[in-house]
Amino acid sequence: MEICRRNDYIEISELDPFLAELLRQIPASANPEGLEAAEQRLFSSPTNGKEPEICAEWKLYVEPELRRLFQTATETVAADLEQLNGNEKNLGNRTLCIPSKHADAWLNALNQARLVIAAKYNFTDGELGEHFRSPIGSRRDLSLFQVNFYGFLQEFILRELDGWEKGPGI
Repeated sequence: MEICRRNDYIEISELDPFLAELLRQIPASANPEGLEAAEQRLFSSPTNGKEPEICAEWKLYVEPELRRLFQTATETVAADLEQLNGNEKNLGNRTLCIPSKHADAWLNALNQARLVIAAKYNFTDGELGEHFRSPIGSRRDLSLFQVNFYGFLQEFILRELDGWEKGPGI
């Protein structure tokens, strides 16, 4: 897999079918529905329940907008991921081009997916910080790999955004 900036895009090329599938799973992985721990993580109370009035206002005014923002980001990512659909019998490597104007949506959706997966599998901080774990022997191991892969993509997108802000040659 290669990642680079090309003009006004982030290009992820030489995506093998396994990594392409992990990317296709971002929208579904970002959905906290039915996972109380994930809902609590994504929509955490600003006062941890210590000030009920503030928490009620948060739930009434802020949470709906957060949900809308999360949904919009996920829809943008899902639309970008359409590039990876097609002939599923073709096991060749793929290329994904992410418009720079979609970078914030990707950061948002990747973060959502990481938080939901981490909550679903109840990963500890130690597990999340263990980047050289192998092999993938269970669904839980695969999910930890997925969290780390999405984190790697977030880091790259952030670096590229910083490069765009500074301009070429800096």
